[in-house]
Amino acid sequence: MADYLPHTDAEVATMLEFLGLASTEQLFAVVPEALKVQAGLELAAGQSEPDVFARMESLAEQNLARADRMVCFAGGGAYDHEVPSVVRALGGRSEFMTAYTPYQPEVAQGVLQAVFEFQTMAARLAGLPVANASLYDGASALVEGVNLGVAASGRPTVWVSGGVHPHQRAVLATFAKGTGHELVEVPLEDGVTRWPSDGGQPGVIVAAYPNYLGCLEDLGAVRALADQHGAIMVVAADPVSAGIVRSAGDWGADVVVGEGQAFGTPLGFGGPYLGLFACTLAQVRRLPGRLVGETVDTEGTRAYVTTLRAREQDIRREKATSNVCTNQTLMAVVAAIQLGWLGTRGLAEVARRCALGAHYCHDALVALDGVEPLTPGASFVREFAIRTPIPARTASERLAEEGFLAGLVLADLTGEGGDGSVSADGAEHGLLVAVTERRTRTQIDAFVGALDKAVR
Repeated sequence: MADYLPHTDAEVATMLEFLGLASTEQLFAVVPEALKVQAGLELAAGQSEPDVFARMESLAEQNLARADRMVCFAGGGAYDHEVPSVVRALGGRSEFMTAYTPYQPEVAQGVLQAVFEFQTMAARLAGLPVANASLYDGASALVEGVNLGVAASGRPTVWVSGGVHPHQRAVLATFAKGTGHELVEVPLEDGVTRWPSDGGQPGVIVAAYPNYLGCLEDLGAVRALADQHGAIMVVAADPVSAGIVRSAGDWGADVVVGEGQAFGTPLGFGGPYLGLFACTLAQVRRLPGRLVGETVDTEGTRAYVTTLRAREQDIRREKATSNVCTNQTLMAVVAAIQLGWLGTRGLAEVARRCALGAHYCHDALVALDGVEPLTPGASFVREFAIRTPIPARTASERLAEEGFLAGLVLADLTGEGGDGSVSADGAEHGLLVAVTERRTRTQIDAFVGALDKAVR
């Protein structure tokens, strides 16, 4: 294996000395031991390709928690939405699959036009006038939104709702160590954020819509708070819910970010996914990544160009704060294809089916003996949290034996002791359930019956 490593021992030693580490293993100390491979893959030298494939397939078969095998009620940021055949067919065309960064617009008109269409639809979902050509995922988009807000307001204090997904808050905290931003977490009460009336002068206020427990927040109150403090309002919004609820931009958000995985990207161990980013015209010069624009050439023919790329990695690299390169654009093109295929009415129908299924499932679950809503009275669209009479992890394991990929155990998101969003008891007994348009009434009824059996 050492024959294929590009770095010499001297180079590795120099890196470790600079970082103040004693070994390369310390670089990965944050990764839990249970997730690390403790032994090799048992691949003998000289094995044939069929033998290698057979070995890898046998390892893959050990993973039972797969959405293509089990009925999926898990969400928490990654959802089992339908990917139409037309999206797979068009998104898999070689023109998109092999496209490189469009540095030369004269030979990249097709990709540039597709990205321009993506930007248009992303902006409409956000309810804002401009969207960029995508980012890596929802978490990195949130970081960029906070960076923009701090730069615009000139104040490094950031109020972050406890309703923002815990993983995104963790990514934000990691970046804040380098940028010096001061993050102040605002806890939830009954599933929604209780913003303080005082407590300093935030430069940025971050909310989620809906929040990660599925509850719809009052963005009007967030806008009023931002106006009171002269702060930038950043909203991490679910783009599917935008099919039936008022957009975050309509509520007055300055920046709207989100995860676009639901549009054409199947579940796949965390990626590659798609970061959505939109903002007001007042902030367009601080837009991360790149912006594709429409113009005309010398003959008056419509043409597409990269209008804004001042912060891209190929210009002033040492001052760049974003890095969106190569074919991450593929996910944006796929999203554009799916959104174009659905149209306005189609997206509204997807969101409506999610909402109807989620409310039907919620009402059936909380009617079970011992099962309670974790956020009673809160409005939700696609996702909700319940409290199970036994530890949620035990219930989830029993449901897996019945063929259901149950909702996420809240303790796996917040930690065993809970956080500003749920208590320790809520984390241990909390189950986050998601219902997409793929779930049928028969599947929901079977899931409810299986949970009733699992908690006894």
